[in-house]
Formats: sequence, C-alpha cells, structure tokens
Amino acid sequence: MTGPILPGATLGVLGGGQLGRMFAAAARRLGYRVAVWSDAPDAPALAAADLATNAPYDDAAAFEAFTGAIDVCTVEFENLPADLLRAIEGRVPLRPSSQAIAATQHRGREKRALAELGAPLAPWRPLAAAGTPHAAAAALEAATAATGRPAVLKTAGFGYDGKGQVTIPATGRWPGAALALLAAEPCVLEAFVDLELELSVVVARAPGGETRAFPVAENHHARHVLDLTVMPGRVAVDVAERAEALARRVVTGLGVVGLACVELFLTRAGDLWVNEVAPRPHNSGHVTIEACRVDQFEQQVRAVCGLPLGDPAAVRPGAMANLLGDLWDGGEPDWAAALAVGGARLHLYGKAQARPGRKMGHLSAVADDADAAAALVLRARAALARGGEGPAGAAGATPNPDPRA
Repeated sequence: MTGPILPGATLGVLGGGQLGRMFAAAARRLGYRVAVWSDAPDAPALAAADLATNAPYDDAAAFEAFTGAIDVCTVEFENLPADLLRAIEGRVPLRPSSQAIAATQHRGREKRALAELGAPLAPWRPLAAAGTPHAAAAALEAATAATGRPAVLKTAGFGYDGKGQVTIPATGRWPGAALALLAAEPCVLEAFVDLELELSVVVARAPGGETRAFPVAENHHARHVLDLTVMPGRVAVDVAERAEALARRVVTGLGVVGLACVELFLTRAGDLWVNEVAPRPHNSGHVTIEACRVDQFEQQVRAVCGLPLGDPAAVRPGAMANLLGDLWDGGEPDWAAALAVGGARLHLYGKAQARPGRKMGHLSAVADDADAAAALVLRARAALARGGEGPAGAAGATPNPDPRA
C-alpha cells in the first residue's frame, strides 16, 4: 500500500496489554477500526478491539483471519516470534519492521546495533550460557576484568522491569543468583552506572523519515519498576537537547517507523548513555495524555498510518505515578479519595486480577511546574491506600516490587 492509510482502514495490533488498549482507543477516536491479536484470553486490549483474535501466535487459521482483516500492523510489545513478524510483513506493512523489532528483542543484538550507530553505552560484554555455576564464575571473572565491578548481569532476552537481573557487588563472592542465571542462559554484563537520573525520550518516525520527539521524561524507579515520571524532566536545557538529539539518532539509525522510546542514563559526570530501546509506546509516555498537545498513542497511529505527525510539545508540566497490584492487598483501593485530590486523573487498564507488581493503572496530573505535578500524583496515590490525602512524598519512595504483568 502506498500513500497514507486513512481513517476507515483497520489497524492490526500484536499484543493485548494496556499499551494496545490505549492505542485502540486513540485509533478509534480517529475513525479507524482496530484488530487485536493476543495469546492471553484476558488481555485488556481485546475488549477495546473491533476484531479480537485470541489464539497462540503460531495458529495458522488465526494468522489468515488477522492478516486478511487489516491494512497495516504494529506492536504493543516486542517479545513476539520472529517468524510471525516476518510472515505478517509479507502480507501487510509492519511498523516498526521485523528487523527493527528483532534488534530490540535481545540485549546483545541491541547493544551491537547501538554500538554500530555510535551511540554511547556503558561498558558491556556478551556472555554465552555457561552450562554450570563453575563455568559461570570463570566467565564472570573474565568479563568483569573489562567492565569492572560493581556490574549488572542481565538476561539477553525477555527481561523487563528488573526481571532477569542480578547486581554483581564491588567485592566478594559471585552471587548465587548470578551464577545460576548465567549457567542457564545467555546474558550481557554491564558496568554499574554512576547514575544521576534515568531519562527517556519517546520519538515518532514517519514512513518518509520525519521524526518528532516528546519532551524528555525524568523517571524514578522502585525495585526496578517505573514508579514516577515527570515531564519535562527537571534537567538542564543542554541535557534535554542532547537527550532528544541522541534519541532521534537512535530511532532513525534503527530504521523504526512508528513509535519508540529510548531509555537513557544521565551520569553524575553529565554524560548520556543509552540503556535500551522499546519499539512501541512506553510506560513513561503515559504522561503525554494530559501533558502534551498530542499523546504518544495518537502519535503512534499517525506514524503507523503515514499521516502528518502531531505536535508533541508539552502544554503544561505533568507527572504520572504507576498503580501496581499491591495496592489491592487491603481490598479495593479508595478511588474516591484519590479523585478528591484536585487535578488527579485516573487511568485503569481493565485487568481482572490484581497481582503483586502487576501494572493495573496509573494516576496523572498537570500543574504549573513539575514539582507540583509530581506532588499531586503522589498525594493521590497515597490516598488510595489511606482513604484520605497523604503527604506528597518523594520521587521513587513507594515500595513497589519487581514484576510487570
């Protein structure tokens, strides 16, 4: 198909999580139909779709029905079978491409691709599965000679929100968890970053190569899970400019068409290092729904369909706080108390079961400055558990656990 894909067409989404659900809402608002294919029967995006396919990703009949109904396809998470992505690409445009997605599915491939682009990275080494703890210890000894200690050992594939990561301390014995991890599967070892802040930049790239970047987001984590995002990030102007330029260069170099988020480390020395790339909307981009002229999901629709990209500038400073399943431990959260905090906006993802660490929704707010926006969402979240307004708190102060969904 050449030219823009206009409203009235059917957009396909692989994956059924909250990112697909919010993409579907944006697409339908613009006049598109949406087909979602998920292998999970209770996936929240299925309920938001015009055409819902719940089947394994290797189901031939589902493939024929799904690809026969859509005009273009995108993804809401990257850990999808490579064969499926290539097969869909043979039927309809896939944005981002199977090649761009493949580069981000595996930390080793991703880092090699980024290095080829000249992107700054923390020192790292790829490590093959060692087979035994004894062999893993020898591999770590050799690798840390290059990266130094402390360091972080990460699985090469299928890691997110702190899963599949073990910190290697500056001194002492190798952690048993690290030896078990490396014995079982390929990993990458990364030097420990002298971190000032974690940042991210969501970038849209159109089929013709035009890019538009959202304001730099400042991210705070608790136990490896994103806890609080503030946009625009509270960093110097030159840092924001360098972060945006680096993110555009990465997205362009990887050949992404659609939307991608580039996660960055800002070191205490003022350097920017690329952490990883997500070829889809991102948790930190949820704040764009209230804070920006166009949100990340409408921008994804525009980029995937070849429509003019929207203006991603911030209208007002905003903040977003994640709501994890732990909030349900004492019963249903007090939604009325949270919404009584003036300016707080509630987004729930339609997940039927709350589990510890599962992302169930988020709170967002805009204000005259970033500090005020952050205080609003933290106060609203505190009210969920306490039945009344709590203190504003501090960024990253909430004890959220590791797993995603």
